[in-house]
Amino acid sequence: MARVSAFYRSTVGKKVLMAITGFVLLGFVVVHMIGNLKAFMGAEYFNTYAEALRALGAPFFGHGQALWLFRIVLLGSVLIHAFFGIQLWLVSNRARPIGYEKTPYLQTTAASLTMRWGGLLIGGYVVYHLMHLTIGNVNPDFIPGDAYHNLVVGFESTTAAAAYVIAVFVLALHLYHGTWSALQTLGLNHPKYNSWRRGIAAVLAIVLLVGFATVPVAVQLGVLK
Repeated sequence: MARVSAFYRSTVGKKVLMAITGFVLLGFVVVHMIGNLKAFMGAEYFNTYAEALRALGAPFFGHGQALWLFRIVLLGSVLIHAFFGIQLWLVSNRARPIGYEKTPYLQTTAASLTMRWGGLLIGGYVVYHLMHLTIGNVNPDFIPGDAYHNLVVGFESTTAAAAYVIAVFVLALHLYHGTWSALQTLGLNHPKYNSWRRGIAAVLAIVLLVGFATVPVAVQLGVLK
């Protein structure tokens, strides 16, 4: 227990926990993007897919309960990720109580700022996104159970579509820095691998940005209707 407590209190321990929860969330983001792209297969297919998610684990947990358990795990990962992120930021501030006279425009500094404020923006947008397309209380044309209709009608609003694209752009920046940083934390830190680490992070960020943005753009262009 003493070792566990020491690990928890150390900056390395906090970074490892952030990396682990970050990869849990990354896995969800990838699966969510793939699910969104199923909208191009038509309303019936997309609604069947959405219903299959709601029925996931029904024999053991009841209809829709497994999905909510999964959401609770995701929420826990988000809270742990954010909690340790804030703690590390506070530790960094305490280590340098007096700021630089002139801020050096280093990549790490820019990425750190992107991670901090980007995380807050992503968190705020996720709340709106759930209210818009899952709960439906901010979508006046929301029809419970008709996921395809809600998706298309939701993104017919240019403002909603633009906000979504901006949010996924911020998410892509967050994932780019987070992925290569997490891999470094978990031990993949060597001159032989560093360029690959950044390349993987960049490709992943671009794929997710394009994959997520494709759906609202397709609705705006009338491809999905």
